[in-house]
Amino acid sequence: TSDRSLIAVRTKVKRDAARETANLLATNVLNTVMSLAVVVILWVFSLWAFDVSPYIGKGPLDVFEFLFVENPAENQQLVLSALGQTMVDALIGFSFGLFFATFISVLFTVSKSIEQALMPIAMLLRSVPLIAMAPILILIFGREQLTVAVMGAIVVLFPALVNIVFGLRSASQAMVDVATVYGANRWAALRYVAFPSSLPSFFAAVKISVPGAITGALLVEWLATGKGIGYGIISAVGRAKTDEVWAYVATITLVSIVLYNLVALFEAYILKKFAPQVWKRR
Repeated sequence: TSDRSLIAVRTKVKRDAARETANLLATNVLNTVMSLAVVVILWVFSLWAFDVSPYIGKGPLDVFEFLFVENPAENQQLVLSALGQTMVDALIGFSFGLFFATFISVLFTVSKSIEQALMPIAMLLRSVPLIAMAPILILIFGREQLTVAVMGAIVVLFPALVNIVFGLRSASQAMVDVATVYGANRWAALRYVAFPSSLPSFFAAVKISVPGAITGALLVEWLATGKGIGYGIISAVGRAKTDEVWAYVATITLVSIVLYNLVALFEAYILKKFAPQVWKRR
C-alpha cells in the first residue's frame, strides 16, 4: 500500500511539473505573439499617421513580398547571411559584457574600495557616446572581431553591472548572518546566499543585455567591420533599396523579440527550480 501511495505521489508530481512547464511555454508563446502584434500595429499606424511616402516607408506586406515573392531565394539568402553575422557579433559582445559585468559586480560586493576605484571608469564608459569612442577603438583594435568584443562589451557592461550589483546586495542580512554563524566566510556567503537572491536581478540584466548587444553589434558593423545587418542597412540606404532596408529592420526586430522572450522563459525555469519563493510571487 505504501509503495502504491509513493508511486501515486510521484506520478502526481510529474504531472504537475509537466503541466507547469506547458503553462510556461504557452504563456511565453502568447507573450511573443502579442509583442509581435503590437509592433506590427504600431508599424502600420506610424506609417499612416505620419503620412510616410510609400517609396520610403514600407509596411509588413511589402517586406513579406520582398522576402517571399520577389526573388525569394536570393533575398532570403541576403538577409539571413547578414543576420547570421550580426548574431555572431552580438553573441561576442553579450558574452564579454555579461562576463565582465558579473566579475566586477562580485568585486564591488566584496570590496567597497574596489567599487570606489572602478565605478568612475564604468560611469565614463556609460556617459561617453560609443559613436564618439568608435574611431579611437578602431585605431587601437582594428576592424576585426576584437573591436566587436570591446564595443559590444561597453554597450552591455553598465546596465548589467548596475542590476547585478543590486541583486547581490539584495540578500537578507539575517541570512548572511546565519551563514556566518555556521562558519561561512565572505566568499561562501556570497555563493550560497547572495547569488541565489540575485537571480531575478541577474536575469533582468540578461534581458536588458540581449537587445543592447544586438544594438552594439549593429553599430560596430556600421562603423568598423562592414559586415552584417548594420552595414547592410547603410549599404541598402545608399543604393535606395528601401525594401531591403525594411526587411533588415523587420528581421532584426523579430529576432530581438524572440530572443528576449526565450530569456524570459529560461528565467522562469531557473527561478522555479532554484528560487521557487521568488517565482511564486510573479
